[in-house]
Amino acid sequence: MAGSTGGSGSLSSARHAAAPLAVRMRPRTLDELVGQSQLRAEGSPLRQLIEGDQSMSLLLWGPPGTGKTTIASILSQQTDRRFVEVSAVSAGVKEVRAAIEAARHELVQTNRETVLFIDEVHRFTKAQQDALLPGVENRWVTLVAATTENPFFSVISPLLSRSLLLRLESLTDDDVGSVMQQALVDERGLHGAFTLEDDAAAHLIRLAGGDARRSLTYLEAAAGAAQSKGSTVIDLSTAETAVDQAAVRYDRQGDQHYDITSAFIKSVRGSDADAALHYLARMVEAGEDPRFIARRLVILASEDIGLADPTALTTAVAAAQAVALIGMPEGRLTLAQATIALAVAPKSNAVIKAINAAQSDVKAGKIGAVPAHLRDAHYAGAKNLGHGSSYLYSHDEPFGVAEQQYAPDELLDAEYYEPTALGAEAAIKERWERIRRLIRGSGSPR
Repeated sequence: MAGSTGGSGSLSSARHAAAPLAVRMRPRTLDELVGQSQLRAEGSPLRQLIEGDQSMSLLLWGPPGTGKTTIASILSQQTDRRFVEVSAVSAGVKEVRAAIEAARHELVQTNRETVLFIDEVHRFTKAQQDALLPGVENRWVTLVAATTENPFFSVISPLLSRSLLLRLESLTDDDVGSVMQQALVDERGLHGAFTLEDDAAAHLIRLAGGDARRSLTYLEAAAGAAQSKGSTVIDLSTAETAVDQAAVRYDRQGDQHYDITSAFIKSVRGSDADAALHYLARMVEAGEDPRFIARRLVILASEDIGLADPTALTTAVAAAQAVALIGMPEGRLTLAQATIALAVAPKSNAVIKAINAAQSDVKAGKIGAVPAHLRDAHYAGAKNLGHGSSYLYSHDEPFGVAEQQYAPDELLDAEYYEPTALGAEAAIKERWERIRRLIRGSGSPR
């Protein structure tokens, strides 16, 4: 795509040049919003809310740069409500209550409603979110809360149930291109001062990663670089100079954090080392905490590999320790090595199935008394109670295995650990089946 502008001038000729380009180009109406067609459709809840001037709180969930703040601004402007923004990063319960009280006072005195916008509401504690409830329940404010994290995990249930949840999708490359094209020609933007070459546009779109705000920030930087060279053409070289490193591909505090992590783990579990390395690279480039990645590998080593490769846990723990010791960027090599090793290792979920089954029985009340011969016999009077009196010391028995009862009576037939026939666990399976028969008196070790 190319932005044909056909005019001279400079960056300084753009209206309201003091404000960032992304702010100047913020859509003023729902129809100007790019993407999110499911929210802008005729008869959609959002359109009814805005055009019908209804009082209803919104919870906007989506990646950065998809229009959450813009929707709050549009709701405020098109319904002629006061717009108040509270930062979830810096505000406390006191500030939240003050904002709600001011909105209630405004409603009583002037009958004018207030849109209270809270960005990154997932950063609020439970107490801070609780402080929002009176204002929402009494409709003293129209709350618009934005989050990049799954609200079912990060927003309290009472607030979630009192709000209309709207899911925003990442913008497509065409959407982002449209945003930049409009900024090139719009009088609020660059107003025809620059031409954006196709390869430069493609570069900026790729780096934006579906984030409209980021694309405009990069475009503004590229325009500034072109102007500093006395040019009105933004070519690929200029764009690369202005944006000299790849953009973070996902917000590590946002919902994509969970999606990428999930894809990473599932790729290792699925034994696709190439896909696992791709997602690892995305996490590394996004600035993800390497200790978090290492912890996930440690968990996976037991959950998805277990005794099919007994060295997997050792590898994962060593990687976690190495990352803590050497840090980044060198730690990426250790993470990559562990990722590949775990991806190509034979897989077994017998360990997690075993502990889940055992815990399930415990929660169901299947606990029973510890057999008398296994109880502690080291204190005075224990032998008079029969504790340990008939215990068979395993090392004194043939093959080092004694035939005796270990589980409570209620669990004599329980079989939690069921090894697979994969990898090293195949040998363990054969041995464990012989030992189990011997312990329970149902056969010899052969």
